[in-house]
Amino acid sequence: MHQSQPNLSRMLSRARRAHEEGALGKAERLYAAVLEHDPRQVDALHLAGMVDYQRGRLDAAVASLRAALQVDHRRVDAFCDLGLVLYATGRMAEALASYDAALRLRPDDPAALNGRGVALLQLGRCAEALVSFERATALDPGDLDALGNRGNALLRLNRPDEAIASYDAGLRIAPGHARLLTNRAVALRRFDRPHEALLGLSRALVSAPNFAEARFVESLIKLTLGDFRSGWQGYESRWGTGAFAPHRRSFAAPLWLGGRPLAGKTILLHAEQGYGDAIQFARYAPLVAGLGASVVLEARPALARLLSPMRGVDTFVAHGQSLPAFDLHCPLMSLPLALGTELATIPAAVPPYLSAPQQDVAAWRERLPAGRPRVGLVWAGDRLHNNDLNRSIHLELLRPLVDLPQFQFVGLQQETCAEDARWLRHWPRLFQAGPFRDFAETAAVIAQLDAVIAVDTAVAHLAGAMGKPLLLLLPFAADFRWLRERQDNPWYPTARLIRQHQFNDWGKAIDLLCRELVGMGRRWSDDGAHWNPQPAGRAGASH
Repeated sequence: MHQSQPNLSRMLSRARRAHEEGALGKAERLYAAVLEHDPRQVDALHLAGMVDYQRGRLDAAVASLRAALQVDHRRVDAFCDLGLVLYATGRMAEALASYDAALRLRPDDPAALNGRGVALLQLGRCAEALVSFERATALDPGDLDALGNRGNALLRLNRPDEAIASYDAGLRIAPGHARLLTNRAVALRRFDRPHEALLGLSRALVSAPNFAEARFVESLIKLTLGDFRSGWQGYESRWGTGAFAPHRRSFAAPLWLGGRPLAGKTILLHAEQGYGDAIQFARYAPLVAGLGASVVLEARPALARLLSPMRGVDTFVAHGQSLPAFDLHCPLMSLPLALGTELATIPAAVPPYLSAPQQDVAAWRERLPAGRPRVGLVWAGDRLHNNDLNRSIHLELLRPLVDLPQFQFVGLQQETCAEDARWLRHWPRLFQAGPFRDFAETAAVIAQLDAVIAVDTAVAHLAGAMGKPLLLLLPFAADFRWLRERQDNPWYPTARLIRQHQFNDWGKAIDLLCRELVGMGRRWSDDGAHWNPQPAGRAGASH
């Protein structure tokens, strides 16, 4: 005998109440009971899907929400929730389509506009995302999520001043909002205002002491300021952030962060972030081996031929291949903490700790143009990098450099965009050597250059690790490893840092770069040898 409709209504009300109170198991059983009697009960289908979402059963949640929309395809709330779940699964294009469906039904729905903007942001369509967030905040000026997301879009568009204003609008409503304070600190870092950013992060951590994002951004600022003791400790909080948590490795062998003896043990050192990070922190392998360990180094395949011959590396494994047995493990970027690295004890390996395979050097010897000092050039990094708009340079801005007649420039770019290709056709003296099959081949070209000019990319780290004279172009507020207000860098003794004099303006930096290179050329001419710089002193001017 079927239960009556009024009893189903009461059961659905009980399910909703349990759901709101967080009793997910009870709510799930009640929704299931409703659907047993009426499989097309749209609210039960919708809300059962949200229980699945809250319990991490994302595919089941998608199925329930789609079933609800098959019953009633005019449910704006169901389309929005489906967009949320699809976003959580990483299916951004489908999430966007779901939010668009909601907006076709209700064009001025703030939640749908906000969700649509978040999906667009993840798809890299930042300008479109900003339009959605602008509409959402205009409709609901008190929507903290939309205000925060609007700030995030502005930051991705490299408009940090406007991003700060958006975060501030949210903070006037919720002064202790930890995520708004943290994102505001990220924006302040773009303007090299570290102490103001730290104050905001302190407020965030009072509100949410376990908020990993705030602790992680705080650690980056402390490292930038040279506070390595506190900075490296806080850097471990990265594994609790949304960006890093999905990439945390889980091994049966315990994590080694120092303290435990390594003699007679096999330890896995595994790269965790970009190519440049792996190149920079691979320098710790010989130190770990010096503690008596057998070192297994794992990194991406493009680094295999470069890193496998390193002193201190017993076994190299390309990421994705089977690992040998090991007793302990440590991510590469946790090694400064494990080994107690302070600013004064950075292992700036001299002689250089990386070199090119001789067969690759020989293969390139006749291919490179001769007759003038050869200078490598890298003007752009990975365009998907979250700060690429600041660290990369449009090639046409380097025309004063490339026009210097006394040098032969060698492009070390792995990728060139269509705009770059147009300029390269007009600059025959910029010989484009790339793309390269791996970093060992890049190293083989660098080995035969007199110097390298680069923005903050993996090739800059490679040149530094090889001990090659490096002129490094840095944005106004550079990454933590380059510290502040210095022309030298303790990680790479042969590097000379050339910083933007103000946010988003490369003019003076490029002028200074040209003068530096001309001076280097004079020294080469006078000495009849390659430039061999001493580490420069601290710059006098403060940001």
